[in-house]
Amino acid sequence: MLRFASYDIVFQEVPDEVTLAINLSNCPNRCKGCHSPYLMEDIGNVLDRHALDILLGKYGGAITCVCFMGGDASPKEVEELASYVHHITGNRIKTGWYSGKAVLPKGCSLEHFDYIKLGPYIEQFGGLDSPTTNQRFYCVSNGMMMDVTVRFQKKKAL
Repeated sequence: MLRFASYDIVFQEVPDEVTLAINLSNCPNRCKGCHSPYLMEDIGNVLDRHALDILLGKYGGAITCVCFMGGDASPKEVEELASYVHHITGNRIKTGWYSGKAVLPKGCSLEHFDYIKLGPYIEQFGGLDSPTTNQRFYCVSNGMMMDVTVRFQKKKAL
């Protein structure tokens, strides 16, 4: 069962989108230096279709994307909820998933996601904004993943 500890409207997690970022708990990855270690615990409210209905009722007119931040303990549930978001919004609201896994879990389909971030956080490589990051951010289109990680990396002034 998926649980969420918090959520927020954000502008940096998915380029060019106003995103409802839902922070999922019970993270199995245990990345050293994690910026949200409290999400390793199984805490928060149940995230199911009813909870999504409530969140979309509140914020659906203001957002362009729902991004599931975590959920690696239950990837099929994340995929099912992404499918549900597409279904009830007629694909008007895009979906994203921030996974700490290096590759898309077996059995998961790209079909229900518009964006996917893959890769554990490794301190010495940094996050998506670091030019040395091991993490990758993909735009999903026609069943293909296009790496757009560079969009997070600010150009240094000359």
